Amino acid sequence: MPAKAASSPETAELIELFKSIGLTQSKAAEAAKSTKSAATLKDIIEQKQLAGKDLDEKTSVLLASVAVQSSKLEDGEREYAVDAILDGRLKSTDQVSAAVKYLEAHKVPVEQADFDKQCGVGYSITANELAAQVSDYLASIAVSGWSNLGAVIGSLKSTDLRWANPLELKNAVEAAFTDKFGAKEAAKPKGKEPKMERATKVSAVSESANSTASSSKSVFTEGFLGRLHKPGGNPQLHSYLRHQHLAATGGNVYTRFPPEPNGFLHIGHSKAIFVNFGYAAHHNGKCYLRYDDTNPEAEEARYFESILETVRWLGFEPWKITYSSDYFQQLYELAVELIRRDKAYICHCTGDEIYANRGGDERGPRKACVHRTRPVSESLAEFEKMKTGGYKPGEAILRMKQDLESGNTMMWDLVAYRVLNAPHHRTHDKWKIYPTYDFTHCLVDSFENISHSLCTTEFIASRESYEWLCDALEVYKPRQSEYGRLNVTGTIMSKRKILQLVKEGHVNGWDDPRLYTLIALRRRGVPPGAILSFVSSLGVSTAASNIQAVRFEQTVRQYLENTAPRLLMVLRPLKVIIENVPEEYILEIEKPLHPKIPELGTSRIPFTRTLYIDKDDFRLQDSADYFRLAPGKTVGLFQAPFPMTCVSYKTDPTTGEVIELTCKLENEGEASKKKPKAFIQWVAEHAPSGSPVKVDETRVFYQLFKSDNPAAAQPDFKADINPDSLEVVKGAMVETGFWALAKRSYDDARAESKTRTEEELKTSEQNIGHADPADDTPKATSEQLVGKEVIRFQGLRVAYFAVDKDSELACLNEAAGVEAGRKKGDFLVLNRIVSLKEDSGKAA
Repeated sequence: MPAKAASSPETAELIELFKSIGLTQSKAAEAAKSTKSAATLKDIIEQKQLAGKDLDEKTSVLLASVAVQSSKLEDGEREYAVDAILDGRLKSTDQVSAAVKYLEAHKVPVEQADFDKQCGVGYSITANELAAQVSDYLASIAVSGWSNLGAVIGSLKSTDLRWANPLELKNAVEAAFTDKFGAKEAAKPKGKEPKMERATKVSAVSESANSTASSSKSVFTEGFLGRLHKPGGNPQLHSYLRHQHLAATGGNVYTRFPPEPNGFLHIGHSKAIFVNFGYAAHHNGKCYLRYDDTNPEAEEARYFESILETVRWLGFEPWKITYSSDYFQQLYELAVELIRRDKAYICHCTGDEIYANRGGDERGPRKACVHRTRPVSESLAEFEKMKTGGYKPGEAILRMKQDLESGNTMMWDLVAYRVLNAPHHRTHDKWKIYPTYDFTHCLVDSFENISHSLCTTEFIASRESYEWLCDALEVYKPRQSEYGRLNVTGTIMSKRKILQLVKEGHVNGWDDPRLYTLIALRRRGVPPGAILSFVSSLGVSTAASNIQAVRFEQTVRQYLENTAPRLLMVLRPLKVIIENVPEEYILEIEKPLHPKIPELGTSRIPFTRTLYIDKDDFRLQDSADYFRLAPGKTVGLFQAPFPMTCVSYKTDPTTGEVIELTCKLENEGEASKKKPKAFIQWVAEHAPSGSPVKVDETRVFYQLFKSDNPAAAQPDFKADINPDSLEVVKGAMVETGFWALAKRSYDDARAESKTRTEEELKTSEQNIGHADPADDTPKATSEQLVGKEVIRFQGLRVAYFAVDKDSELACLNEAAGVEAGRKKGDFLVLNRIVSLKEDSGKAA
């Protein structure tokens, strides 16, 4: 809509109205510029009778802000936002923005508690608390100096500190930087950079792919993880328990990664893997992979296999693989002992009765279960009856006798055992009763002498119950410590919701590259080192990391920039005939696979009379700001000795689409010496050398969901699915150097995997002895670490790509020394890992 003329009487009237609610002259004039938002603000003032109220300037600015941002809101939702400003719940423009976004996805009436949480309502932090959180965060990440100031502030704004006062946050970060690096130096005057300094910069960039190790070291020695207790430093009920623990562990760090085998691991689990395995490795300790298999109704063999494969793919090896079910007999015996100590009882209440006894919807006073005071002998007999099949599921449970007066809901007599009529994958039909997570977790940690039980902050409330149970049974008590979980916005990680997407055909399986399961990211081609680099860069603190998917992709992009070979590629080929060279003309060109990493080697490609360029690199209408190919225009060709000029073109008589160009090679005279303003990629047609390599399918993935918060969509998350999240391009072309690169990448990965697996099996045998042939525990194999996705490259000026598992490439199974190339029956599928830039656009 056109802006109102500044001098019109109508505009002057609006400015005066806006000033009457507390806006300054300049802000009132700014608010009156847009017809649409000015009308909205006027309606708000009139509906709420605010004219002349002379609100404080901050409130009036927030009202103007909501008027601008709420164009998509209905009247009811806009009024809710306005009321939240007027009653003081929304105090900043960031909160207003979050509120508008929330109300776009939620119609009134909304759940106030959820609204408040999502919009930071009631958030309060003292200057000391702010300084402490900033200091903790700074200590948990790799920061080299003042040049990282902006990045750190940006990162903190993806945590709960986004609701802190921006100026106070900036001041706190600057103060922390001053403490760590000293006062900030004044900026040096700009001048021509010495050549030697430029060379140093390039060298530093080429080494960035190897920075994960040093960054990780900082994570494990500073901040949250750096402040963890030393082995044996966790308090015990009896001193002899500490002595027994240290004797068993030799004073070493013992951790565990305990996933439930009821689904595939996702990006959030990569942080737990990194923290538990990485912390143990850093301290030369040991980390268990423990399958928490206490729910036989949800467990499948494929999940057990996938979990070990994923842990190994990320670069870690478990010290031992155990199962919670290994300890079922010990857990049962301790449950009996807990009853004997009158610290557990059999309860026959229904779920609704338990909920009502805990206060119900009204959060009223809590009442003890009627079975809580039953005699110990009676509970023992009832527990035995549960064990022998005397009860059906839901008819009887074993509950811990904790503290109903505690303010912590995790102390309200939690369930320890329940009846399940389901066979177990390891114990089969031996058990009719199964322990719960709340009973199992701390005791198995105790059995395995875990020194550091590291988990995410949603288990903070469980720590009291965890310690209560260990002390109630007088067993060794590990120390539970909680760190913030990793969430990636714009996707979903719920196993239930992903299963819906798979079953309903919205995605092609759990490893669909649009998902953020780790098997999906692996299939897409994301290197495991990039994931570890991403997790390490976020640091480990008690604050949750809510990170946008674009930030994850930027980390992947940076990692690949310095590790992936580069090949010439055209995604949508346009044929070019060079008119001034003979039919049989061929020039063999040797080009580096990476301009900054000579160790990656070179490839040899033909340059002939017939080339293919990308359709996007030609257009009929030239312009002053366009530097690629057009009729009569000259461009350079990457790695080719001479530029070329477009002489003429052919079009499809039906569609008018350009289908072929005729160009002249500028290989003589002054034109051959003049450097073109732009260079484009190309591939040559030369059948004897197998050029070009034709790609059967190139799969280009975009975000699966349209918003950053698909869970907020109505009526459910599926309403937010992006219908254009997958683009399949057929007929792309890659330089012939692809074949040698593919074979070498695959062979190298296979050799590395074989060596690593042999070492792991040898170490495993030393730790646990020869494996029982009847044991179905997943074993380390070379195949777990090798897939076609190890073949990665940058298509020059296009994107980063990896070979998909659907491909059939005979050369990968040929003996060393056999020249790689396309064979009959080959089928090549490429997955786009990430674009070259966040906006995916080419520069002109």
